[in-house]
Amino acid sequence: MDAAGGAALLHTVADGVATVVISHPAKRNAMTAAMWRALPELLPELAADPAVRVLVLTGAGATFCAGADISSLTGDGQEDPQALSVMAEEALAAFPKPTLAAVRGFCVGGGSQLAAACDLRFAEEGASFGVTPAKLGIVYPASSTRRLARLVGPAAAKYLLFSAELIDAERALRTGFLDELLPAGQLDKRVAEFARVLVSRSQLTQAAAKEFADGRTDRDAHWAAQAAASGDTAEGVAAFLERRAPVFRWPTAE
Repeated sequence: MDAAGGAALLHTVADGVATVVISHPAKRNAMTAAMWRALPELLPELAADPAVRVLVLTGAGATFCAGADISSLTGDGQEDPQALSVMAEEALAAFPKPTLAAVRGFCVGGGSQLAAACDLRFAEEGASFGVTPAKLGIVYPASSTRRLARLVGPAAAKYLLFSAELIDAERALRTGFLDELLPAGQLDKRVAEFARVLVSRSQLTQAAAKEFADGRTDRDAHWAAQAAASGDTAEGVAAFLERRAPVFRWPTAE
């Protein structure tokens, strides 16, 4: 818990899903320095927990995250405020299991940075998105800029970065920033439903696909060996033919 305004990252684990909640109600869930530091500390614990199959990142109440709490990021000469956000973003991007940002309300600045680091993004109608360093004369981190450009394409990334203007959820869906857009009141239900689907699927498939899709080119042989040793393909085919739910063994088969 951050003493400043009750700011905290809250988390629960239930039914295979870890839910991390950005909570700073006094400032529309803006991330304080302590919260940026806390995320890279929390994520390895959740990644190592065999009960966690999927991670959902969301905001408390009606807002996802309105960015960084500027008052907590003025710096004391010992920490680079931007480095804190990049460390948190990279830790989230490196999380080895599927991650999903569930967005309502404002998803701006550091909020968009965190959402972009997730594998998937679902939002509720009425959400707003923006990347706002141009309002403050900040050079957006190189890694964050490249991730945004890969996600929405160079032209849309430049629009967001050059203008610092907010876009609505419909436009965010068209650019590819969002994967699904839900009617008001339906976000939590859809996220829970989709998380259950992910929990039911092969962790082996998901882990390999995540690395391949994220551009790793040095793990082809590793994942081929994992697939051969796990027996999960044979189990998946047998379950399909027998019309039953598969019982995948990976990673316990390692």
